[in-house]
Amino acid sequence: MFHKILIANRGEIACRVIKTARRMGIKTVAVYSDADASAMHVAMADEAFHIGGSAAAESYLCYDKIIDICKKSGAQAVHPGYGFLSENAAFCRALAENDITFIGPPVGAIEAMGSKSEAKKIMENANVPLVPGFHGEEQSVELMLSEAEKIGYPVILKASAGGGGKGMRVVWNADEMSAAYDAAKREAMKGFGDDHMLIEKYLTKPRHVEIQVFADQHDNVVYLFERDCSVQRRHQKVFEEAPAPMMAQDLRSKMGEAACNAARAIGYEGAGTVEFLLDEDGSFYFMEMNTRLQVEHPVTEMITGEDLVEWQLRVAAGQNLPRKQDDLTINGHAIEVRVYAEDPDNDFLPATGKLKHLRPPQESAHVRIDTGVREGDEVSIHYDPMISKLIVWANTREGALRHLRKALNEYQVVGVTTNIEFLATVAAHPAFVNFDVDTGFIAKHESDLFPDRENITDDALALACLDVFISRDEEAQSHADWSGDPFSPWNSTSGFRMNDDNHHELYFINGEDIITVTCHYRDEGYLMELPGADVMVRGVRDENGDLLADLGGRRMKATVVRHGEGLEILVHGQAHALKLFDPLAAAEGMNEASGSLTSPMPGKVVAVLVEKDQNVKEGDSLMILEAMKMEHTISAPMDGVVVDIFFNAGDQLEEGVELLKIDSE
Repeated sequence: MFHKILIANRGEIACRVIKTARRMGIKTVAVYSDADASAMHVAMADEAFHIGGSAAAESYLCYDKIIDICKKSGAQAVHPGYGFLSENAAFCRALAENDITFIGPPVGAIEAMGSKSEAKKIMENANVPLVPGFHGEEQSVELMLSEAEKIGYPVILKASAGGGGKGMRVVWNADEMSAAYDAAKREAMKGFGDDHMLIEKYLTKPRHVEIQVFADQHDNVVYLFERDCSVQRRHQKVFEEAPAPMMAQDLRSKMGEAACNAARAIGYEGAGTVEFLLDEDGSFYFMEMNTRLQVEHPVTEMITGEDLVEWQLRVAAGQNLPRKQDDLTINGHAIEVRVYAEDPDNDFLPATGKLKHLRPPQESAHVRIDTGVREGDEVSIHYDPMISKLIVWANTREGALRHLRKALNEYQVVGVTTNIEFLATVAAHPAFVNFDVDTGFIAKHESDLFPDRENITDDALALACLDVFISRDEEAQSHADWSGDPFSPWNSTSGFRMNDDNHHELYFINGEDIITVTCHYRDEGYLMELPGADVMVRGVRDENGDLLADLGGRRMKATVVRHGEGLEILVHGQAHALKLFDPLAAAEGMNEASGSLTSPMPGKVVAVLVEKDQNVKEGDSLMILEAMKMEHTISAPMDGVVVDIFFNAGDQLEEGVELLKIDSE
């Protein structure tokens, strides 16, 4: 067994590998970029080496630097995690040339599965069922149109070297092909340096079911059952669960054997995942094989009781697989959700910022948190915006869902927009609870999953006011303690007024509205005039800084996070953002540029599609932005004339900057 390994990755997967290595008595070496100098994986590792600039191309993708650090540190092997260099055959070959073990499959297996087109040919020869499509070398939009006519619409374009939903477009008719083909190729080239495309029949109601396989260097191959990953956005997984619900044992065995045949066909070693589309009639089709550990591997660990990273290390060291197929059994049900810094209400655009407040649910036998960030860390533009993976387990799916909903209700993040409320909405949706699920789940239930935002609740307003008053009392008490005159009226916060009852008026900004709450001081608390009703409110702050509040006889616990004049009220599993408003300063800074368009995210301008003085119609594409290897199109919100363009292709952007201006006249 190795005595020291290098982890050529970052974030939660680096931390995950370090935990297993530490348990096995193996020392770890971390690498880090400029942006990750203070990252969690750096602090956890036994050693850490700076590797370059913040951009992945300047650091985590520079395998010559990684090999050099292996030599300096004495690391005998490299664990690639997932993403970055995990499926890079050139990196694997370079490690072998330097007598460093790659904790993953052989070069030949990576190369065989690295091209989706070549993978299809190999699987066809291995009698693994395939989706109808074209996987040849010829590339042109005319060919794709021709093949689409043969296959029948809808079809899906895929980057041959791709993964993670990048370089993929669904095409519903011939009119959409040209634009979709260009966009998919452009995204593929940015993400993978290869814009070769393939085309397949797009199944309208499939499930995405994948099989975890493992192989050693002694011709042993097993499958550790399946995961259902059907709930997706942007072709990327959001929910993963194991075992797949409504999976008959004979179908499980057939899919498992097909996955093992796929592994044998390429001489596989280590952890791999064979992904299938499962149709309504029980037929299944090979999609691709990921020659690495998957993001969603924890659900397999939870139902099998096995540590898949330990399996990887043992196989890479030349040992036999720890278990035979007959030794593996399924125990209970596990569900994983990916907690992201992103805005589900804005097409899941990634968000960046500082994690000002981060309180995940308590870990237990039923709840597991895999993360690579801590409170105070920055979610940057340079990497995937995952905050953590939340994994729950119970004896039944119903029990796992209960633990999931409770954990999401307890999860608190302030500083970036997250998908936590969206995840909770999915987890409570009747169709998901009853597992009426396919890969179109989110689109099908869009109106339920993305409801119109309600006005701020009375509860949130009352809690915000209570926090303001408690904070003022705490500050006044502090001043009194230091003043030498604790009974001075200048340290009072009672709201005393001559010829009037004691009260304060608080003003909050909620979106575009200003809300006034009049709060009357009473011996038993505060009588608050809220938009819905008058409510008597009282409460205290506990030792953790949380509010223990009584709102008209209803008791609840809440967290209010202050940052400047902003307040984030975290209650009932929801986050409400308010800003304290000073009416005396209301006249300043209120001008708004009519017709301006701003960047919804930090990123780069890929293309400017209009010119100055050009007439545009509402909905016309104006500019294409790119962040985290995903594209976003800025569209005209109205008819008008482009009067100013402030950025060119290639320019870097900050969130909220004005991109261009349209005169609606």
